[in-house]
Amino acid sequence: MRAYRLAYDGRPFRGFQRQPDVSTVEDAVFDALRDLDVLAEGVDKPDGYAAAGRTDAGVSARAQTVAFETPAWLSARAFNSELPASVRAWASADVGTEFHATHDAVSRTYRYHLYAPRDGGGRPLDEVRVRDALDRLAGEHDFHNLTPDDEGTRRDLSTTVERDGDFLVVRLEAGGFARQLVRRVVGLAAEVGRGESDLGKVDRVFAAEEIEGPEGVAPAAPYPLALWDVAYPGVAFEVDEDASESAREVFGARATEFLTRGRVAGEIRDSLE
Repeated sequence: MRAYRLAYDGRPFRGFQRQPDVSTVEDAVFDALRDLDVLAEGVDKPDGYAAAGRTDAGVSARAQTVAFETPAWLSARAFNSELPASVRAWASADVGTEFHATHDAVSRTYRYHLYAPRDGGGRPLDEVRVRDALDRLAGEHDFHNLTPDDEGTRRDLSTTVERDGDFLVVRLEAGGFARQLVRRVVGLAAEVGRGESDLGKVDRVFAAEEIEGPEGVAPAAPYPLALWDVAYPGVAFEVDEDASESAREVFGARATEFLTRGRVAGEIRDSLE
């Protein structure tokens, strides 16, 4: 068995997990394995296959982790030879036959970038109020009002926020996350930060009563979110320098492209004032 770290830009995909008739990251992984003759045609998935998490449509990853039975020659670099440029393997580790990429993870860390310019442009976001909301959301709670799931809603959540230029970088860590929980936690913190809700709403979402309709919490947009890290005790991932360099080049080019698009959009906006 071998485990691989995958980084991907989630915006071209409808999430990680395979779905009928739409493009997903998992489809790209399995297509690459078939092209490499690691996965035979007609076989659903590799032996022992599992993934660390099921990121939503548009969500990116730095350290999504997949593991499966594979020949020794399949390095991260070899994997990349058939993966699309938007998906890059960059590290791997030999693991035992009993390893399970989902169940053996002891923590998962997500990072979300909230736009909060210091000059108050755009939709003003009060940094202190965001921090207060996240502090109150931290700890062990039943987050049933922040996920569509009916089970697995009790989580022990760690939250931090750091300013990076015009962004507040929210870091959320837990052993696991129910569906949409990360985005709804961020959505609630942003509501409080914009003054649309008070801190009392945090207490209300923890109450046993269901909160629905306008009183509920909508998930924040997916594209500023990334699965940042997944921790496995005793597993030492070895970075493939060639594969890592390839990933840096790909994401560097994408960052430049997005900056350029932003500049053009900004100039169009300014010309219409």
